[in-house]
This record gives sequence, C-alpha cells and structure tokens, in this order.
Amino acid sequence: MSDEKRDISRRQFLNYTLTGVGGFMAAGLLISPVRMAIDPVLREDGEGGDFTNVGLEVSEITSDPQRVDWTVDQVDGWYESEVNQTAWVYRNEDDEIVAFSPICKHLGCFVSWEGSEDYPEEYFCPCHNGRYYKNGVNVPGTPPLEPLDVYEQEERDGMLFLGNIRPHEEA
Repeated sequence: MSDEKRDISRRQFLNYTLTGVGGFMAAGLLISPVRMAIDPVLREDGEGGDFTNVGLEVSEITSDPQRVDWTVDQVDGWYESEVNQTAWVYRNEDDEIVAFSPICKHLGCFVSWEGSEDYPEEYFCPCHNGRYYKNGVNVPGTPPLEPLDVYEQEERDGMLFLGNIRPHEEA
C-alpha cells in the first residue's frame, strides 16, 4: 500500500458532488410515479368495493320500482364531501332484488319510473324522450343505445346494501 496522498481536483470534487445531488433529486422525483404504478397491483380486491346501507328493509321492496336515496362519504385527496346517490329498486319475477342507476345512457339525464303518462310501466328520460323497460333494457327506436347500469347489491340483517355500479348484463 502506498503512503501517497491522492489529491482531488476542484473539477473532480464538483463532478462527484453534482452527481450525488442529481442522484438524490432523481430518486425523489421517481418515488411518486413508481408508487402509483405499484400501488394498484398490491391493493387487495376487496378494497374500493364497499357496500352502503341505503336505509331500506328488504321486506319493504315490492315489484314496483321505488326510488331510494342515500349519501356516501367521498374523499378526494384532502377534500371530504357527502355525495348523494339514487337507485330504482324492485323485485323482479324471480323474486330477486334489482337496483338500477337512474342515469340515462344517452346523455346522462335522470330517468324516472312512470315519468311519462304516455308510457306507463317504463322508465322515462325527459331530455330526449328516452325509454327503458322495467328490466332496464332500452326501448328500441329511442335515443338510449344501452340498458341502464345496475348496482351491486347484497342483504345484511334484513337491510339492503348497494355497492358499485356495473354494466347491465342482458339475458
């Protein structure tokens, strides 16, 4: 081993310092995008699909669609708010509970059950005379080209819980 002392020139010192500082800055900038890319992969499937009690007893659900309103706590970054949700709920011929989104698939207006005297027993959208049958399927020849979306639903302790909206699956 040599007893000679190695001097570092001013240029080498600046080169090492700037490389180190640049490396720390690059690592700091990459942490956020890497976490956003990896986080959805690590998230469990159950997250984000929470069901909400809509305050309706299952025994009160009839074969006639009824409007159900409830609120959901929503967090967007640092902003917390209560969002109003609505569904049309009824029992079909097979005694299954069905919950439809009231949002028209044409232009996003609000549909109502028996909203038109000319078309009883149908969901009606007043924006462009859109119509849907009781089973949520759009009436041919009217503006909506897709059926109403359906809420995921489950029963707990005799109460109705609604979850995420999913596309309507036609039989």
